[in-house]
Amino acid sequence: MISTGSFLCYAFGVTVICVVANVFFTDADSHPTGSLKSDCEALIDFRTGLEDPKNLLSSWQGSNCCQWHGVSCDNHTGAVKAINLQNPYPLSSASPARSGLWNLSGEIRSSLGKLRSLQYLDLSSNTCNSIPIPAFLGSLKNLRYLNLSKAGFSGPIPSNLGNLSSLQYLDLSSGFSGLTAPSLDWIASLHSLKYISMNQIDLSMIGSSWVDVFNRLPVLSELHLSSCGLSGSISSGPGIINFTSLAVSDLSFNSFNSKFPSWFTNISTLSNIDLSCCDLHGHIPLGLGELPKLKVLNLALNNNLSASCHKMFDKGWKTIEFLGLSGCGLDGKLPAYIGNMRLLSNFDLSMNNVTGGIPSSMGKLCYLKNFDLSSNSLTGSLPAFLQKSQICASSRPLPSLLYLRLSNNQLTGNLPDWLGELDNLVELGLNYNMLQGMIPSSFGRLSKLTELGLAGNELNGSLPESLGQLSELIIFAVSSNKLTDSVSAAHFSKLSSSDWLTPFQVRYLALGSCWLGPSFPPWLRSQKNISFLDLSNTSLSGFVPKWFWDISSNLSLLNVSHNQLQGQLPNPLKVAPAADVDLSFNIFQGPVPLPVAGIKLLDISFNQLSGPIPPNLDLFMPDLIFLSLSGNKIEGRIPDSIGQMFSLQVIALSSNKLTGVIPSSFGNCTFLKVLDLENNLLSGHIPHSLGKLRHLQSLHLSSNQFSGELPSSFQNLSSLETLDLSNNSFSGNIPPWVGRSFSKQRIISLGMNAFHGKVPCELSNLSSLQILNLANNNLSGRIPACLGDLKAKAKRQTIDHYLFYAKYRGACFVESLVININSLLQKYTKTLPLVTSIDLSGNSLVGEIPEELMKLSGLLVLNLSRNQISGQIPKSISALSDLSSLDLSNNNLSGVIPTSISSMSFLGSLNLSDNILSGKIPFSGHMVTFGASSFAGNPGLCGDPLTAKCPDDYSCKAGPIKEEEAGMDDVHDRWFYLSIASGFAAGVLGPCLILTVRKSWADAYFGIVDKIAHRVLNNQHLGRAARWNQR
Repeated sequence: MISTGSFLCYAFGVTVICVVANVFFTDADSHPTGSLKSDCEALIDFRTGLEDPKNLLSSWQGSNCCQWHGVSCDNHTGAVKAINLQNPYPLSSASPARSGLWNLSGEIRSSLGKLRSLQYLDLSSNTCNSIPIPAFLGSLKNLRYLNLSKAGFSGPIPSNLGNLSSLQYLDLSSGFSGLTAPSLDWIASLHSLKYISMNQIDLSMIGSSWVDVFNRLPVLSELHLSSCGLSGSISSGPGIINFTSLAVSDLSFNSFNSKFPSWFTNISTLSNIDLSCCDLHGHIPLGLGELPKLKVLNLALNNNLSASCHKMFDKGWKTIEFLGLSGCGLDGKLPAYIGNMRLLSNFDLSMNNVTGGIPSSMGKLCYLKNFDLSSNSLTGSLPAFLQKSQICASSRPLPSLLYLRLSNNQLTGNLPDWLGELDNLVELGLNYNMLQGMIPSSFGRLSKLTELGLAGNELNGSLPESLGQLSELIIFAVSSNKLTDSVSAAHFSKLSSSDWLTPFQVRYLALGSCWLGPSFPPWLRSQKNISFLDLSNTSLSGFVPKWFWDISSNLSLLNVSHNQLQGQLPNPLKVAPAADVDLSFNIFQGPVPLPVAGIKLLDISFNQLSGPIPPNLDLFMPDLIFLSLSGNKIEGRIPDSIGQMFSLQVIALSSNKLTGVIPSSFGNCTFLKVLDLENNLLSGHIPHSLGKLRHLQSLHLSSNQFSGELPSSFQNLSSLETLDLSNNSFSGNIPPWVGRSFSKQRIISLGMNAFHGKVPCELSNLSSLQILNLANNNLSGRIPACLGDLKAKAKRQTIDHYLFYAKYRGACFVESLVININSLLQKYTKTLPLVTSIDLSGNSLVGEIPEELMKLSGLLVLNLSRNQISGQIPKSISALSDLSSLDLSNNNLSGVIPTSISSMSFLGSLNLSDNILSGKIPFSGHMVTFGASSFAGNPGLCGDPLTAKCPDDYSCKAGPIKEEEAGMDDVHDRWFYLSIASGFAAGVLGPCLILTVRKSWADAYFGIVDKIAHRVLNNQHLGRAARWNQR
């Protein structure tokens, strides 16, 4: 992929070559007959101070120093004018092993300052062991080129470098070695300066004054200030812009926290602008596209910028070659005009909100090498064909394209044929879209392809056998599609040996959700270079072959989860160091295995492992980040050694047979985000040390035998979002600090314990609280009216995706919770963010239902049953318009049922039984879907669906009916009742209707039902509809 750095290096190289060739060095045949003796003596003394372990300066002997390595002299005077001792193999080069062969270190002696004719000095990429830049360099008045970059200097830059009035090129880039510059005023004296690089020098004390300093340099062409700690606004710029020669400006990786500097659009000489990662905000100026010489624009990862694609790219950009706008807040559709950017080679708009489709005009971009629109909101299908340009030498589309990255969008439709004609394509990334159809066999002609990413789509059919011809393939990802046929040796038969060896040696193989089983594919045995392997959900079953564990020692990713694999896992487990191992959801047996090398992720959850957790996990996996052993048959105590694994972010040991207490050493895992110990046999008190887990987001301790009060140290858990302590024996008051300390809390589940006292009003401070479960405790007092201030319950929740915590590479902890709705325990995962619930049932609460609760219009579940609540049902109960389950049973409620309750069209479960309600049931609208059990135990209630008649009811007398008519009517009635019941059941049971149907539709529907139902109620009662059970 083309990078900004390549353009910067190009500009740098051109500058150096011109300077060296035309100014400083002479041809080999034009050496002077002799050299100045004084200069040679100065060089000998200079060499004495250097450490030269590989004898790089062995040629520095004799009287003619002009012939020494790295030394050049003036043709006429013999004076030394250039010294080039640059290390050609720095540590950052492609040959780091050779850097020691050329590396110089030691002392920079002041004798170097005696070279009065010196014009060129390059000591870059050596090791000066953190010594200061010598101040005497400021006395070299004739110096035009000074390169001390990445030479290991530290401390403040001497200000007397400002005396070098002839200096044209200055590179002090430090590589973060500790160079600082408290002031830049000295630079203003360098009037001849054309190039300056101060990358990675600490300029944090400068503020915004640097703009005015460099604006005084009339011939400055290149300015490099990347990663300098610069800050402060740069939006206003200098009063009068003197950057009349500036071509390159690299200010990347600073923290300006400023509006975009629009004054850049007034510098017509600019060819290269790099403002990536600068914490800029505001609109990107449209005038950038009109800069006549602009070739490179990199604004990547300024997330608070904004711009409309249509406005930004509808004109201009005649000379642009590199556009790096990843993560810049771009939105809108791409205009067809992008096809007019004829010189464009890199187009990176990834991680934005670009919508619409991809213009077919992109086919006119002859020089395009990288096209990256991954992680946007693209829709529609890929263009069926691409426009062609008459200036392209090749008749094929996009002849220069190397990288096509469109993953993580919403693209639909089939894969177009032109994808198989991209002859030079190296990477094709279409992962995680909604693409359909079959994979074209023409993909097999992409002979240079090293990465093929089609995972997470809706592709069907079988893998084309032609893919076996991709001999350069390294990454192969087709997991999570709807591919039907198995991936077998037949795909590679044309190019395979008798042992069915594949023609390629992949490094990354992702076949998740493909059909491979039931046996392990034999061709996998030939993959000697594979390091990332995903065979999850591939219908594999039976025992794992021995040869598989032989190749597993190279794997940095081993994922065979969600299969039916069995047998005992090898112990020790052969994987590569720092590997991720996911063996979850199989039927492996035996003890918990230990790896041969320290790994980062171990997930063996939901198998049939048994025995204890090994006591010395910290010795085998000291850097483990993700540990999940849930859903097995593991028993015994939790070893203290887990608390010595300081990098852990997830500890998931739920649904086992673990006993004993929570180790206090868990408090040492300061990066922990998830602790899931629910459904075990653990006991004792919660250790106070857990209060040190300031990053903890999800804590599940439910269904154990814990006791005691909530530790006061929990007040420090400022990141906590889920607190599930239900079904234990906790006691004491619910402390008020719960409502003050957990500002991010989504879920509080304390049901089925022994808490007593009042419900703290401070809970209303939890603006994100969606689920509050305090059921089945010993709470007393009134229901706090302040609960009506719970903001998250006052509006309908619309986030319909999983709650993820502790995301690490491809793994994460998926939040879930068991919720009691209408006496049914249901586990919620994906729809959990949609649920809003208050359950205070099974306590000793008194008083009336607060009218303030009726403000919670987004509430889905309200359960106040089995208390001592009195008074009337609030007349404004219908304000809870989204309510799907209401249980007020077993209280002392009196008065009539509000008629407005019949308009609550989302209500799927209603229980008002065992109170002292009276009057006629408002049996109309949606109320006709509930049976007599919803109202039983209220002697004062009358009317349908109860058998008790109200005083104003009467029966109409009618004449005798003929037997034939009665029989026919009975048939029609039964058919009619069945059709109505079926319709009601479908309407109530449909989870999508309950959660998403429009209220206006519901009102119209039940209005019709009301009219029909009253005609038949004298003959037969309607059955109660099934409960709402959407998960």
